[in-house]
Amino acid sequence: MKYLLKIVLILSSALSFAQQADTPTEARMRAMGLIDVHDADSSIVVFMPYTTTDNFVGKVLYDNVNKAFLIKDAATRLAKAQKLLKETDSSLSLLVYDAARPMAVQRQMWRVVAGTDKTDFVANPANGGGLHNYGAAVDVTIVGKDGNPLPMGTAFDYFGDEARINRELELLEKGKITRNELDNRLLLRKVMRESGFMTVNSEWWHFNYCSRDEAKKNLDLIE
Repeated sequence: MKYLLKIVLILSSALSFAQQADTPTEARMRAMGLIDVHDADSSIVVFMPYTTTDNFVGKVLYDNVNKAFLIKDAATRLAKAQKLLKETDSSLSLLVYDAARPMAVQRQMWRVVAGTDKTDFVANPANGGGLHNYGAAVDVTIVGKDGNPLPMGTAFDYFGDEARINRELELLEKGKITRNELDNRLLLRKVMRESGFMTVNSEWWHFNYCSRDEAKKNLDLIE
């Protein structure tokens, strides 16, 4: 996957999307109380691979979503994480790869991994999906002053052990990730956790606002 994108191009694309009127799906999410993350902090970079063919499915999944939406409290926490990151190094920025996700897209993703050993990387829609489907999860990384994502050991949506955060010391010892890559992951986790997000073991880029049970009880599913 080709995620080494110059920040000027990403920001130009983000500005273009921000100037666009909401699509019907975006309008529906806004009516549900979700907000565009740029409404919380316009300095957060947004580039969503699912709006392109450069993703694990190999086709455009978001043909009616260009903006990254989250429930309001999650967007507020993301803005806090951006502030903490900027306080650490003003040249760094969060980059959002994915946020709120309609269940129709979740079903397409599940069909790709169903029956394989990759099912722990994609939430089963038959079980209510995952936190993305409630606008309560965000996939993020960090971009540096050169405009490129910091090295994290794998690309976004890499479905393999190298993406797991609970095996990082083992991965480091075996040379599967470098010390610099681990330090970058730790910085990302630090600002996200200090802002109230929770991690998952399987994906270094994925952060949850709450538990799945809490989401099912308190939040609306995005159909």
